[in-house]
Order: sequence, then structure tokens, then C-alpha cells
Amino acid sequence: MAEETKPARIRLGMVGGGRDAFIGGVHRIASRIDDHYELLAGAFSSTAEKSQASGADLGIAQDRAYSSYVEMASAEAQRDDGIEAVSIVTPNHLHCAVACEFLKHGIHVICDKPLTSTLDDAKALVEQTKRSGALFILTHNYTGYPMIRQARHMVADGQLGDIRLVQAEYPQDWLSTKLEETGQKQAGWRTDPARSGLGGCIGDIGTHAFNLATFVSGLELQSLCADLDTFVDGRQLDDNAHVMLRFAGGAKGMIWSSQVAPGNENALRLRVYGSKGGLEWSQEDPNYLWFTPLGEPKRLLTRGGSGAQDPANDVTRIPAGHPEGYLEGFANLYTGAAHAINARREGKEADTSLLPSVQDGLAGVAFVTAAVTSSSKGGSWEQLDI
Repeated sequence: MAEETKPARIRLGMVGGGRDAFIGGVHRIASRIDDHYELLAGAFSSTAEKSQASGADLGIAQDRAYSSYVEMASAEAQRDDGIEAVSIVTPNHLHCAVACEFLKHGIHVICDKPLTSTLDDAKALVEQTKRSGALFILTHNYTGYPMIRQARHMVADGQLGDIRLVQAEYPQDWLSTKLEETGQKQAGWRTDPARSGLGGCIGDIGTHAFNLATFVSGLELQSLCADLDTFVDGRQLDDNAHVMLRFAGGAKGMIWSSQVAPGNENALRLRVYGSKGGLEWSQEDPNYLWFTPLGEPKRLLTRGGSGAQDPANDVTRIPAGHPEGYLEGFANLYTGAAHAINARREGKEADTSLLPSVQDGLAGVAFVTAAVTSSSKGGSWEQLDI
């Protein structure tokens, strides 16, 4: 039997992610874990000097560390060895313009969440993606965790029966003081409406809770009622959110997200309850999934353990009992994107069924917009504008 040849590494570019940028480093590590990509080009910062310096740090050829994403998209599209995909790791307000520029050249896009900072931009990006025909993958990284994949499978397989309740929460404490006034880069742009968009906490981490709730439950959100607060004096965007949810088919839910809850780091949790049983998962213990069939004792299912099913095993790298989580979740999305890009290389249909899409991103921005609108009206019920 002939030995299978591994596809050539995908030629990858990056916009954003220069020196001192947290999420750019995460994306670079994730892209290399399974050895599917080679980073060859980038517009890493807002100035040519900073981009060149960041490119040099990363071993990028000087002529491929660009001063702007517009220059980069045009130049790379004209090269025989130009990039096939671009990773966008800028603040939210730049996502639409950057993605559209590369999509116009037929370059696949892997973009950090949320999709955009405004609903109009999100809708425009959906249309540009359709016109381009290129792949668009949104990195809601928690969807890449093995036990989240298992939870989704168990719900779809009917093991919980008809879904009735979906509860998600994502509390943090890092913005309990006005950190944005200290010059801290991450706090600065996340609390700035011009760069973050309408939502603060609701857009930064509330969208993760919303995305995870719909990814696992398979439900479509129809309307919501939100109460957003800004507890830190002088802050321009919300730092705490409570949201009630009504799903198509009659299921109900709630989301709490907060960045002013002392004692919480990244305490993303999900609970899904149906007519036959329930599931519970915590991001800070990601290898464990609690399953309770109605009327029976709780069962602990572990990543790589005897209760793990194919959807979890397919994205598991290391033996049971060893920690696997945040970076590997990102890597699973990059690897899924690589499989889809390689299928396109071969003229085949790309399977993107488990990859968050531009349409999922639109739903997330519509969620934030509806939540802000609802809260501004004193807690009205608002439908999602998708």
C-alpha cells in the first residue's frame, strides 16, 4: 500500500498580532501544533516600523512584513507563492475591512471573534464572503474542546431528549478597577466603543457564552431580554450582563457574563437540560463532562476515557488524565480549517460543519446588538436581526 503524502503546509499570513499582542501569539501557536501552516507574511502593526520589527521577531522576510493590510493583500495575491489564508487578530473594529480586502483576492480568512463591531459590518461581511467563495472561519475556540464536541453530539443524538433549558455563564474579574487608564493594551481597546463596538463585556465574553450555548444545544435564539451594567465609574461600555433567552421550539435560557466578579478568572460554564437528562461543563476543568440521565446518578465522562465518544476522540491528542485545553481548542479549529483548505486545493467539497462560520459570527453580533438595545429600553424583549 502506498504511503500517504502529507499535504504541503498552508501558506499563512497574519494581520495584527505584533509585539505585546496576546491573541496573535495564541493563533500562531495554534496554527503550528498540528504542523499544517507556515507563517510567511504579515501586517503586524499599525505602522511600517512596528510591523517590520514584529516580522523580524518572527523570522518573516523583510519584503513580506507589510506596512498595511491593503498592501499585503494586493502584493500576496500577485505572488506565485502568495499566502493561501490570512489570520486576522486585530481589534474588533478592523475585522470587516481587513477580511473583505483578502476575500476580494480569494484568500481564505481565519478571524478572531467577534465577527465585527457593528451589525451593518457583519451583514456586509456575510455578503462579501458569499461573493468571494473563499472559506471564512471564526475562531470561537471553545467549540474546539473535545468534551464540548461530545456534548454537541450527545444533544444531537437525542441522549438528552427535547432540550428545555440552556444556562451559560462567563465571569471574570480583571476589569474590576479602571485598568484601561493604566495603559494596559488589552483593557484599553476592549473598553473603547470606537474599537470594541456597542458592547463591552457582552461583546468580549458574552458572545463566547452565547456561541457555546447554541453550538452545543443546536437551538436558534429568537429573542432576548437584557440588563447590562457598567459598575466601574467612568467606563464607557458594560462590564456585567444578565440576559434571558427564548429559543425556537420553546426552550428557555439565561446568560451571565461579567468582568467585575472577584475570584473569577475564565470561569466559562455551560449547562444543558432536556426531557431525558442534563449536561454540565466547565472551561476551567475542560476534560470533564458531567452527564445525568433523568432519575440516575451523575456520570463523569472524561476526555480520552472510556465514556468518550468519537466526536471527542477525533480531536484528542494526548492520553487521558493529562491537561488539554485552551491552545488545543484553538488548534482544533486551525486543523479543521486546514482540512477544508486542503479539500479546496483538490477541488473537493470542504467539510466546515464543526467550524464557526461567518453566519455564526453574524448571529453573535446580532446577539450583542439586541442585548444593548434591550437594556437601553429597560429590559424589552428584542428579536435578533439576522
